[in-house]
Amino acid sequence: MYIKEGIAYADEQVPAIEVWGIRPLDNYCLWVRFNTGEVKIFDFKPLLQTQAFAKLSDTNVFKNVYIDYGIPQWNDGEIDISPYKLYLEGIEEKTYVA
Repeated sequence: MYIKEGIAYADEQVPAIEVWGIRPLDNYCLWVRFNTGEVKIFDFKPLLQTQAFAKLSDTNVFKNVYIDYGIPQWNDGEIDISPYKLYLEGIEEKTYVA
């Protein structure tokens, strides 16, 4: 339980997940460091088939990933992805095999 702005909540408070570091890897994967200190590898290949991320199938575009306010983005903010998705679906770096 926690209290925020005078309101009691039954759940545990979950910190906001932000991306603090990101690097494109070979084979459309991302190395991602979060504000929790954890590092994960996210396989982007399945998302390249969707309309929202189709432009990232161009490796030159994919490799130009950057962070804006804790959110990974491409093409001057035209394309972005939720830090929560990267966090929840990413594989811990120590267990990642290329």
